[in-house]
Amino acid sequence: MAKTKEDILKQIDEAGVRYIRLCFTDVLGRLKGLALTRPEIEEAIDSGQGFDGSSIEGFVRIEESDLMAVPDLRSFRIFPWRIGDEKVAMMFCDIQTPEGKPYDRDPRYILRKTLKKIESKGWTFNTGPEIEYFYFKDDHKPEIIDKGGYFDYGTVDISTKLRKKTVRALEDIGIMVECSHHEVAPSQQEIDLKYRDALVMADFAQLYKFIVKEKAQENGYYATFMPKPLFGENGSGMHCHMSIFENSHNLFFDSDAPYQLSAMARHFMAGILKHIHEFTLITNQWVNSYKRLVAGYEAPVYISWGRRNRSSLVRVPMYRVGKEKATRIELRSPDPACNPYLAFAAMLTAGLKGVEGKYELPDPIEQNIFDMTPSEREKLNIKSLPGTLEEAINATEKSELVRGLLGDKMFAKFLENKRIEWDQYRTCVTEYEIDKYMSML
Repeated sequence: MAKTKEDILKQIDEAGVRYIRLCFTDVLGRLKGLALTRPEIEEAIDSGQGFDGSSIEGFVRIEESDLMAVPDLRSFRIFPWRIGDEKVAMMFCDIQTPEGKPYDRDPRYILRKTLKKIESKGWTFNTGPEIEYFYFKDDHKPEIIDKGGYFDYGTVDISTKLRKKTVRALEDIGIMVECSHHEVAPSQQEIDLKYRDALVMADFAQLYKFIVKEKAQENGYYATFMPKPLFGENGSGMHCHMSIFENSHNLFFDSDAPYQLSAMARHFMAGILKHIHEFTLITNQWVNSYKRLVAGYEAPVYISWGRRNRSSLVRVPMYRVGKEKATRIELRSPDPACNPYLAFAAMLTAGLKGVEGKYELPDPIEQNIFDMTPSEREKLNIKSLPGTLEEAINATEKSELVRGLLGDKMFAKFLENKRIEWDQYRTCVTEYEIDKYMSML
């Protein structure tokens, strides 16, 4: 149930909250915000809080810098632990112009606008991300704090303790957790959130990353969502489970259809497969993202789908065969360093293209694609994701789907930012090059 201003002010006063964080997200997915004192929050709820948007990546130019952060009352929550010595609350904000219009380069607005395409039909787009991350001793170098592997569990292990504290903190602020466990690489963790409608889940993903880092720092460690921090080990992904509901009915489920996937689900999946090459820059936006997307480390590289096949890009989980609500598709390529608002919007946009155009779904691939030769993959028409940030930029630059999703201004700014990043990386002389070539050449 949506909270009213009066409810929020009452809770703030009863809890003794002194500071309220107003949070939003820049184009690259970084959480931004400002803290208001108790006397200022009432006016901010009524009218929004002004700020200089020219300093936020992907927002306005300096000559048109004034923007308003308007709190979404439904997102209000009080942190049940103290930050510093103070009790703190927070709300996510929608960004508006001084004239009160939605700001078209706000990632949260882009997702809202995309969701309206199905809300008018009475549908809800649900997502459930599996967000992986690493614990390290500090933020200077990737020094592991455990040597565990997949599903390893030790009650005295520091990683287990940190993970438990994080799960408890998430639950304390109303974020439902399905499970948590150690992942494949040393020091790598995963906490899975229970599926929700995409806008709420994007907010939750941002809060999740904040709380993971906060709890790690509180205990003298560092948590990172860098996709590939360790050479020779698995990187961190953000596998995204997706379904569309109409009230309590899962529109992806059809008990009489092959694989129990409705026609909508098959067309939606076909849309993802057809357009993934164009929007990979959104789901995997950093130079380091493409160090993870290589064969041999469980990350999907090849554009295909399967049921049991974890080498496929898209998978149809079979945990609860015949259970309507559990029927969903899983996209395995996104990483946790993406902007969740833009990532969910891109997935939905591509899927809906498939539904509207009745795209035909190719046959599933159940063999291990990593073991196939190039000629075997070519025979099965299995294409690859972009192999570098540059390839991803070039693919997105030609995409009318992504341009239409982001709008011309955001599209141009996003590509500009990524080109700068690639150029900086391309011209950087790395430690690898010094070690390999200095004494030889």
